[in-house]
Amino acid sequence: MTGVLDGALIAAAGALAAIVGTAGGITSLISYPALLAVGVPPLAASVANNVALVACWPGSALASGPELEGRGGWLWRWAWVAAAGGATGAALLLSTPSQAFGRIVPFLVAVGSLALLAQPWISARCRRHVLGSAPVLLAGLLAVSAYNGYFGAGAGVMTLGLLLVTVDDRMARANALKNMLVGAASVLSALTFVLLGPVDWRVVAPLGMGMLAGSVIGPRLARRAPAGVLRWLAALLGLGLAVSLWLTPA
Repeated sequence: MTGVLDGALIAAAGALAAIVGTAGGITSLISYPALLAVGVPPLAASVANNVALVACWPGSALASGPELEGRGGWLWRWAWVAAAGGATGAALLLSTPSQAFGRIVPFLVAVGSLALLAQPWISARCRRHVLGSAPVLLAGLLAVSAYNGYFGAGAGVMTLGLLLVTVDDRMARANALKNMLVGAASVLSALTFVLLGPVDWRVVAPLGMGMLAGSVIGPRLARRAPAGVLRWLAALLGLGLAVSLWLTPA
């Protein structure tokens, strides 16, 4: 990052990324490449992206009141699971080489995107046995949140797919819950980075400000747009990110 112009670009990318991410897409599809484009090294970009994602939490919470009504108790219980997973992933990123993990990231994102496309079919066949299954949600949320803390690209899509199958098959409601759980994971992973690793605040500050602004818009967009359209857009964005990460590993 070299100056005011780069800061403005990062802020704009953060706003657009938050709109896409909090509406059901993939935030890092926009924010992570933007950081690389202004010269931030891959590892530093991943850390900065994770820390800045915290800014999406309050904005999306304010914009998702109708979808979150009556869900306070449920969110309080499961936010701690997501937070534990996020902190675990952040600790792993700081203590292990990222090259090997970077090789499988595209495949994880692709699987999450394809799962999102298959969600109506999966829900129709698994509702009787899976919907509301705490063990499935617990294992899945821990795994996805750990991935979120480690790298994060596509974690929102994976979390959304998990919630659509196990908690609520209504797109707007599942998306609102996803935003809160991803936010909880981001807070603990960001705290881990701040305490244990280097954070480039010159990058995090404009990215976070942009994400805060954009996160207020995304849930409102998810509320008004057809669920099928959002599902396809999110899945196609995820597959596009998978191809991009496969061609240029993180």
